[in-house]
Amino acid sequence: MLAPIETAAPPVQPPGMWDLSCPDWEQRIREGRSLLPDMPLFTGEADMGLAFYDELRLPDVPGNPRLGDASGAWFRDLVRAVFGSWDPVNKARMIRDFFALVPKGSSKTTYSAALMLVAMLMNFRPRATALLLGPTQAVADRAYEQAVGMIEESPDLKRRFLPRYHEKTIEDLVTKSEIRVATFDLKILTGAMALIFVLVDELHVLGKQANTSRMLRQIRGGLDKTQEGVLVITTTQSDDVPAGAFKSELKFVRNVRDGLYRGKIIRPTLPLLYEFPRDIATLTREERLQGVEPRWKDPVNWPMVMPNIGRPITVASMVADWESEQEKGAEAVDIWASQHLNIEIGQGQNNEGWSGADLWDQQVDEKLDLEALLARCEVVTIGVDGGGRDDLLGLAVMGREKGTRHWLSWCYGWADPIVLQRRKEIAAQLDDFVKEESFKILDIGAAHSDLASIVARIVASGLLPEKNAVGIDPNRAAALFEALFGAGVTEEMLRRLLQGPALAPAVYGLDIKLADGTYFHADQALMTWVVGNAKVEQRGNADMITKQVAGRAKIDPLVALLQATILMSWNPQAGLLVTGADILTVI
Repeated sequence: MLAPIETAAPPVQPPGMWDLSCPDWEQRIREGRSLLPDMPLFTGEADMGLAFYDELRLPDVPGNPRLGDASGAWFRDLVRAVFGSWDPVNKARMIRDFFALVPKGSSKTTYSAALMLVAMLMNFRPRATALLLGPTQAVADRAYEQAVGMIEESPDLKRRFLPRYHEKTIEDLVTKSEIRVATFDLKILTGAMALIFVLVDELHVLGKQANTSRMLRQIRGGLDKTQEGVLVITTTQSDDVPAGAFKSELKFVRNVRDGLYRGKIIRPTLPLLYEFPRDIATLTREERLQGVEPRWKDPVNWPMVMPNIGRPITVASMVADWESEQEKGAEAVDIWASQHLNIEIGQGQNNEGWSGADLWDQQVDEKLDLEALLARCEVVTIGVDGGGRDDLLGLAVMGREKGTRHWLSWCYGWADPIVLQRRKEIAAQLDDFVKEESFKILDIGAAHSDLASIVARIVASGLLPEKNAVGIDPNRAAALFEALFGAGVTEEMLRRLLQGPALAPAVYGLDIKLADGTYFHADQALMTWVVGNAKVEQRGNADMITKQVAGRAKIDPLVALLQATILMSWNPQAGLLVTGADILTVI
């Protein structure tokens, strides 16, 4: 018998909301224990959901084993949590969102298809909709075929569910509800009835799309119209620098896991993140300088983040694949590691990368912004780099701190709206930088005016030297010259610095100052991204970073930083003429 249908609005999360943090996750993952925190699950619902799941059979494995025998324990834990977080008496869902980060080979798509069928079997609401959304048609088709295959392996399920292949839907003949399997698209919500369950697969691919955050908001809004509505996200790590919705969602669930939101009212979200403890995933600054190999490269540690080990993937098969990828170069290795070991790709992920990128994150000053830099420094220099309308416009301010003589930098960037059309592959990253307020999308004229307003503030501070204060590549820079002159920059303050050999000393020098801890930069994702994009070209005896080598992965703000670095290396004095300015020696 179906339970009575509730039509009231979803209840407010009760004061006794569950603590979903797991601060001891590093110890748990080392010991091979469950990463789910201890929760007062409603055992009747949890056990029933798991019983349904365990009886489903794998359609594409010899012998068609039950999932109760073939499934990884990690997903069976997730099944219990999904259904055991529903309070059937008070009609309240204690956990609204689930986020599982697991490596490739964990059977996410197959298990997810099974989870959708269980959601239908547990559903009491008539004419409801459950969605399984994949990043590509191939993934969506795979999920649909697996779900249909499980139905065909069970006479009971064949009587209850009616697949419609041409629509990629499965109808529940008892409740008249349906499963829709489709690619991730805003229009999929059109016509959806009561939304009770949504599973999003491979968010890291979707995170590169500019509308993903908007889509997730709409999905959550649709789910919140029912008391039992739940969102499950399963994904591997990104095969590129995390961006967009994937980056923001991952940051949020990591904070939940680590207990940073404890005591705060947030959307109840359960993280299940298979990633290495920090001492295995990363190196200390000293270890980097000593050339120590990251511990995640040791196959002994791999099972920590492989919850489906032996089903069927093995460490031995991975080692052979790993050795092959190493022959292709460091970039191939990093992509492989991101997918098989959930290693987050950051900066310097290729053989030609700037060596300073490996130390970049170690030298962040979280309190540093433009105002703080001007207050703390005795002298500053500026670098500006821009090109055509489909390039970025970059501004860098480098200061020398009073007393310590440490170098401090703050940067900013702009892009014409046409960049979003011509460079769609970086649109999500640019949107992230707009949100962190280190970037603006403006037409080129407005961008020049905005840059000029910042430069005018720096000119007014009196911290610029009277000569060689602003470095700029003169190519295609006529409009920038006019903007700078309008901001109070004099001809003597300008220094024309061509990209290439003229900036080579800064490539070496900034690397050294990162290594010896005498340079700090503002905490800006914009600069982390461009530093990671930088590739080094050997020309003669000089190592040079150029836009041509970096290609479509933009580096303009980094070029601006190198220009400001060159000028600061000449030991300028605020408001004084500098002598010996032609000596390209970086301190």
